[in-house]
Amino acid sequence: MRSITRLLIAAPIAAGLLASVPAHAEWRGGWHGGPAWHGGWRGPGWHGGWHGPGPGAVIAGTILGVGAAAALAGAFAPPPPPPVYYAPPPVVYAPPPPAYYAPPPAYYPPPAYAPY
Repeated sequence: MRSITRLLIAAPIAAGLLASVPAHAEWRGGWHGGPAWHGGWRGPGWHGGWHGPGPGAVIAGTILGVGAAAALAGAFAPPPPPPVYYAPPPVVYAPPPPAYYAPPPAYYPPPAYAPY
């Protein structure tokens, strides 16, 4: 992988991590119904206060980001290798004819026994 490609992949990731907003986790009083988290803006409000815009923007941003990264990676990908052409298989000839052996002799001499 070339160094420019590594830089183009790592730079958006690093920028996103550095530009993120830290969480606001400090305590602001009450729980339900008070002038705090579920109490909405200065009171209980409708359904216990405003709960934020929901995860739609995060989901849409994630899908768009993954799509953009795939398009960018496809643009920098090397082209596929050329097709490979193979030589034809070797010609297979017919097997050699079977070998014919001479039949064994019809007469065997009797065994010679040594006298005792």
